[in-house]
Amino acid sequence: MEFLSFDDRRLPHEMQLFHPSPLELSIDRDKLNRFMGSMVGLAVGDALGASSEFRPHEYLVRNPIVDMIGGGTWGLPAGHWTDDTSMALCLASSLITMKIYDPYNQMVRYKRWYQQGYLSSVGRCFDIGNAIKQSLNIFQSRQNQFAYRLRFNERQLDQFSWKQIQGYGEFDVNCSSEGVAGNGALMRLAPIPLFFYRYPQLAIEYAGRSARLTHGDRKAIDACRFYAALILSALHGHPKHFILRPDFYDSHRKLFGRMDLHPEILQIARGSYQRKIGYEGGIRGSGYVVQALEAALWAFYTTNSFEQGALAAVNLGDDTDTTAAIYGQLAGAFYGCNQIDSKWKDKLYARQLIVCMSQWLFTLANKYKMTTDDQSTIYY
Repeated sequence: MEFLSFDDRRLPHEMQLFHPSPLELSIDRDKLNRFMGSMVGLAVGDALGASSEFRPHEYLVRNPIVDMIGGGTWGLPAGHWTDDTSMALCLASSLITMKIYDPYNQMVRYKRWYQQGYLSSVGRCFDIGNAIKQSLNIFQSRQNQFAYRLRFNERQLDQFSWKQIQGYGEFDVNCSSEGVAGNGALMRLAPIPLFFYRYPQLAIEYAGRSARLTHGDRKAIDACRFYAALILSALHGHPKHFILRPDFYDSHRKLFGRMDLHPEILQIARGSYQRKIGYEGGIRGSGYVVQALEAALWAFYTTNSFEQGALAAVNLGDDTDTTAAIYGQLAGAFYGCNQIDSKWKDKLYARQLIVCMSQWLFTLANKYKMTTDDQSTIYY
């Protein structure tokens, strides 16, 4: 997919689109609608919260967000998105281009976004979390050391696949450590469960592995594993009471392998958010992955439409764009793209690119066959 090349310096709305054939997209229209809903929902949530990012809850009580507007924290036009969507599109573009889970290629694309604005809504990286910035700097340093030893340059190494890199020697692609438990991996998660939806155990494992690249704490890893399972359930059209039942994890325990969820994530999986009454009851839209997961699930649980939940997530305050982006991945898969307010979709920057990438994820997911390499990775 040349239009997803990480050397492309064009802005997302300028990229030439090549959609899958109508025949491929007619396999399961309901599931396609849910695929598009998850990706568009992520971006809509991100754009909705972009104007109020870092605003405290008290400010939003007095000045609640009721629509998608511009300005605010980053001075973006209405509908433009931040790092959440950029990183999700980097992840999606890697899966679509490589047609496999390639952690090295993912990190190269994240690095190109950070340094050159690849898949940014404004052509540059203007918003990046400290954990991700640190992990990408570590990744580049490891690349440079590897390149020096092999007498390559960094740009040459960027073109390699994970399998090719492994052929030249040991390279640690996990660039984080224990204690790094922000929400930056959860916010970009959706492409993983979408691409591997036919293999739920693999989808859950790769969700954890994709988190570990930049967020090494087990809470961040397990938040992504659990949320991937919920997105999978929504993609299959399960009702909300089934997706959010307190015994969901216990009923699907075999999909998570040998490693139990971290106790703090397990508490959420068993319904902690269902016993809390919003902000006053302890729900927080913070950058801490445990609170971010709980806030997104609370917004989904307590509302009956995509729009209600997205606004509830944003108006918690603080990390507004990311809380809503996390919510949007699950809610979009549950409600489907058709049930996301058209006025928000119409404002969404580069919507056609996001829809196109969703369609490619759907098409390739239905063609994907588990390989021996996949089977050998399952160790949880």
